[in-house]
Amino acid sequence: MSFSHYLVDLAKIFVSSSIINNIILIQFLGLCSYIGLTDNMSSSIGMSFAVIFVTVASSILAWVIDHWILIPSHLQPVLQITSFILVIGSFVGLVQIYLKKASPNLYKAMGIYLPLIATNCLILGVTFINSMNNYDFIQSIVEAIGISLGYTLAMIMLAGIRERLRNSDVPQFFKGKAIAFMVSGILALAFLGFQGMIK
Repeated sequence: MSFSHYLVDLAKIFVSSSIINNIILIQFLGLCSYIGLTDNMSSSIGMSFAVIFVTVASSILAWVIDHWILIPSHLQPVLQITSFILVIGSFVGLVQIYLKKASPNLYKAMGIYLPLIATNCLILGVTFINSMNNYDFIQSIVEAIGISLGYTLAMIMLAGIRERLRNSDVPQFFKGKAIAFMVSGILALAFLGFQGMIK
């Protein structure tokens, strides 16, 4: 494969993972933090940065463990899930330590959702997507960046809409999580329009 074709493939992976197959609005992974933290823009941005760091760093280390240890040792079917969860949990621990020192208010605002990144199906899903598609090292990084930026896009969009809705005349029984799910459904329908852009 020529270098130009490889770059085109990387661009396709990025666009597909961030928009066409958006991890939240199309694949419905990582919904707990998506619904739980989008009532506040600063919390949404903080969680997005945490997810970007953990997703990309975990994908890099998981790829190395998978291709340099598990596959050569024929241990992939047995230890893959365990090793990936340990990798993700380690990076989440680093993020928790950093945020607790650097931004205590954001750390408190994120609450239980921050440690839940360790078991977030979104991040674990990225490591398995990379493994199942047999992506090389660079492709795995591009996929991880694309998925985490797609997550960020969905978080910021819903947070912006929910902040506007807070000052709008919404019927009482639609307020809170109910309207968040309704708006998410409309956003998901909009993102379905991107299906078929890349074959």
